[in-house]
Amino acid sequence: MFSLVARRLYARPPSVWMSLSAHHGGQQCWHSTSLPNNCTTTQQFETLLVSFPEKYVAHVQLNRPKQMNAMNLSMWRELGECFEALGEDPKCRSIVISGNGKAFTAGLDLKEVGEILMGPSEGTDAARKAFFLRKFIGGLQNSITSIEHCNKPVVAAVAGPCIGAGVDLITACDIRYCTEDEATYFQVKEVDVGLAADVGTLQRLPTVMGSRSLVAELCFTGRRLPAAEALSCGLVSRGFAGPEALLAGALGTAAAAAAKSPVAVQGTKVNLLYARDRGVAEGLRHNALWNAAAMQTGDISKAVSALLLKQHEDPDFEDI
Repeated sequence: MFSLVARRLYARPPSVWMSLSAHHGGQQCWHSTSLPNNCTTTQQFETLLVSFPEKYVAHVQLNRPKQMNAMNLSMWRELGECFEALGEDPKCRSIVISGNGKAFTAGLDLKEVGEILMGPSEGTDAARKAFFLRKFIGGLQNSITSIEHCNKPVVAAVAGPCIGAGVDLITACDIRYCTEDEATYFQVKEVDVGLAADVGTLQRLPTVMGSRSLVAELCFTGRRLPAAEALSCGLVSRGFAGPEALLAGALGTAAAAAAKSPVAVQGTKVNLLYARDRGVAEGLRHNALWNAAAMQTGDISKAVSALLLKQHEDPDFEDI
């Protein structure tokens, strides 16, 4: 049974072909197997919707609304595939991720993954059980880390509950927004099912929020964090009146980043992440080495000329 589950996690699903849509020069191409020449990325997805509502801006939606976007094995795998593909697509420069329906995500799909959490059947050698579970947990960690490692800025737009693995997911994003209504809250739920969170929350949330005391309280108790408190403690940086305003704000931020030099934006993300886990001196050395190469780009002259000429729009920058 467990070898079958492992194959389901890592194998490609036998689903219909769907495509990462692209928006180039005002043209949108949506989920289709017959793609215009300017659409560069195609992929199979059962649990995600991907579109390009703005030029160079991808919108990824968790798409299991009847299950409150609970994250089953297919979604875990497809998240990694999706962000790896978008990271390599030169026509994608920034990404918004949201949930389709009334929830951002209910977290781990316990109906599907619960059997794995219970461990292999009795009689299985303890060491082999540990090897299996370590590999399984590592696969889930890699799915979330693919968001952080994607070289494009990722904006999380949270409307409705964001539970368990959802907190893992948003802490791997670069920017987090949410709606300010009572329906939106954040919850580190793992402690309620007898687990320590193991897919990124315990590693990333203290840095994101800055208060280890509050992080410990949330992780030890499973208390719900309301949207207003999430805004005040820095988990999210902006709040919006409703889902439509939230998505418009997230797409606006993503579009603003996508209009800048991709050399500058992607270099900024790389150096922010590098500096996060290291001292100031090492971060500065890395930044100097990076810019020693990056400053040779022609994007600098384009951007400086636009500033000097007081142009109202960003210049066109080449894809990378």
